[in-house]
Amino acid sequence: MTRFLPRPPKSLRRRLILGAALLATVAVLTSQAIGYVVLRSWLLDRVDEQLVEFHPPAPAFYDALQGRLPHPGERPDVLPSDFHIYFYDSSGHRLHDSLGSETKPGPRLADHAEDLGLQDGHPETVPAISGDGRWRVLLNPGPDGMSAVVTLPLDTVDGATSKLLWLNAVLLAVTIVALIALGRWVVRLGLLPLTRMERTAQDITAGRLDLRLADTDARTEIGRLGRVLNSMLDRLQKALLAREASEARLRRFVADAGHELRTPLTAIQGYAQLALRPEQRSALERNEANRFIAQNAERMSLLVDDLQLLATLDKEPSYRRERVDLLSLAADAVSAAAVHSESHRVDLGPLRTPADPTGAEELDIAETVGDPHRLRQIVENLLSNARTHTPPGTRVHVRVGTTEAGPGTGGTDRPGRTTASPPLPEGLPISVIEVADEGPGLEPVHAELVFERFYRADPARSRIHGGSGLGLAIAATIAEGHGGRLELDTTPGRGCTFRLVLPAAASGQEPS
Repeated sequence: MTRFLPRPPKSLRRRLILGAALLATVAVLTSQAIGYVVLRSWLLDRVDEQLVEFHPPAPAFYDALQGRLPHPGERPDVLPSDFHIYFYDSSGHRLHDSLGSETKPGPRLADHAEDLGLQDGHPETVPAISGDGRWRVLLNPGPDGMSAVVTLPLDTVDGATSKLLWLNAVLLAVTIVALIALGRWVVRLGLLPLTRMERTAQDITAGRLDLRLADTDARTEIGRLGRVLNSMLDRLQKALLAREASEARLRRFVADAGHELRTPLTAIQGYAQLALRPEQRSALERNEANRFIAQNAERMSLLVDDLQLLATLDKEPSYRRERVDLLSLAADAVSAAAVHSESHRVDLGPLRTPADPTGAEELDIAETVGDPHRLRQIVENLLSNARTHTPPGTRVHVRVGTTEAGPGTGGTDRPGRTTASPPLPEGLPISVIEVADEGPGLEPVHAELVFERFYRADPARSRIHGGSGLGLAIAATIAEGHGGRLELDTTPGRGCTFRLVLPAAASGQEPS
């Protein structure tokens, strides 16, 4: 059994042209048909009016009965126009004589009046005796039971309607051709934006993701479609860029993690092989090898602990929820830093704001709701970071206070500020801990990446000036988990200011 496959759909341009041509053809045909019917009806009505208004004179009936009517051609002015009259006697038989010219074939009439099928006052149409002519006939009663059939040829009506049909046919053909030609131009012009969209889409598919559609006039349907497509393309491009950046970060993370773990593993492996050699080693050499193995094992343990902590914070962070006095927390961290490091002087002071750049005279309480252990971990990490990455003798300032989120105070974005977290609502009451140093600062290219995992500004990745590069990433993740963020303001030669911004605890607020 043969299966008929569906024909492929035609193009939109062709369907529009054919649809417009078809609708126009139907409209023209309808108007022509109405005009034809109206004209033919009007002409027939004019013929019928002439037939109804004309009444054969009574003497003509008797002259026809006696055969005294003039022969055709003898008196052409006896009847007006093209009238032709046929007479029937009282018994219904058709008489031989008739009135009218016989220059054309007459109507086909029955020889007996009863076979005519005509009613008084109701004109009918009958064919001619020969040829394709037609006649309009009307039965008129006469004296003494006689009757007459008054006829008029329909040559004028048929000629006018025939010419009208030919004219309509020519007009229809010209209209269709003109509509197709004009429709192609109009449709091509109307679909030109779609054509440009198609070409742009092909270029985008070829890899030019920065291209956008030019037709975006909101007053047109194509323009609104262009706007929607441009918005979709922007989102797709951002998603692709974010995916590429995420994949790059993942590859860098895996490479960095492997690099960080490979170094202590190599050291442990080397000292272990050294200890397994059969040569006799002194107690001092064995102790030295064991010490290096223990140091590298501890280094690996710390790195694994940091990775596990990051994985926990990313997946399901669990924080205690209690009221935390950030001033006390900062004071404890400053005291611990002073004990463990004498090379950097650390002081504690009030927060400086654009409205009061010198700072308040006295420290004030700054509270938030969160996990005091994790928040203390952030401050200690910032202090350790300041001691590690600044020369000995560099002063470090810790400032604590409350303010409102804004470009000048913190919590929102501005040029030169780096963070890994979204901004807080401007005007939100916040509690802030700043750790500012007077060191060399960071270049913008390094400042943009300080919160990346395993990132270290030292290209040699030496551990003399830093750890594994996870400390700031952990601190930023903890800050974001508390509804705040960790941000950096720095300028080369003017030091770094790390700012921990947290939502301030409202008066009487209880931890949830």
